[in-house]
Amino acid sequence: MKKFVGLAPLKKEYNLKKSLIQKRLKEFKKLKSKSQAEIFEELAFCLFTPGSKALNGEKAVKRLKRAALLFKGEKDAVSRQLRGLVRFHNNKASFLIGARKLFINNDEFSIRKKLKAESPFDVRSWLVTRIKGIGYKEASHFLRNIGFGSGLAILDRHILKNLKKHKVIESIPLAITGKTYIIIEEKMRRFSKRARIPMDALDLLFWSRQTGSIFK
Repeated sequence: MKKFVGLAPLKKEYNLKKSLIQKRLKEFKKLKSKSQAEIFEELAFCLFTPGSKALNGEKAVKRLKRAALLFKGEKDAVSRQLRGLVRFHNNKASFLIGARKLFINNDEFSIRKKLKAESPFDVRSWLVTRIKGIGYKEASHFLRNIGFGSGLAILDRHILKNLKKHKVIESIPLAITGKTYIIIEEKMRRFSKRARIPMDALDLLFWSRQTGSIFK
């Protein structure tokens, strides 16, 4: 059995933050009953955040909504709104347009229907193969944020840093392929069970260590 480190202090830290973490997770689950437009907003947020601050991703979504460009609007107009808030704004404008084509047709949303599958893992694989700009991390983030991501890991730099700290992984890979992602996710799952902290709660706990907030 693999020897992890720092389990006792981690558990103590979790108990201190548990109520705030559970409150945030309940907010995510509420989106299960939200409109398809609101679910699409979460997808846009997850398209915008790679390489940028999560708060800036949220600001970008709000800015596009105010400009009536989140669900409609050409790439150039979207890109102008994203400039200064998120990195690679031209690419991310293209990613948003591509997601629209998949989930919005003549002002009708089909996103909830498209997300139906046997498990979150199946849905994630589908998202990764169908949406440009969405990798395993972003797809996991999106599904967790709409209450459908139970058991999925969001392996951003903050999480990887803490997994290394607790000896869950030996080093942080320079690049993560789909196969590598699944392997690290399974290691995190075993650590989660050993620590007796649910995966989604562990994710927010690690995130709060690095950022000082339980937002994500």
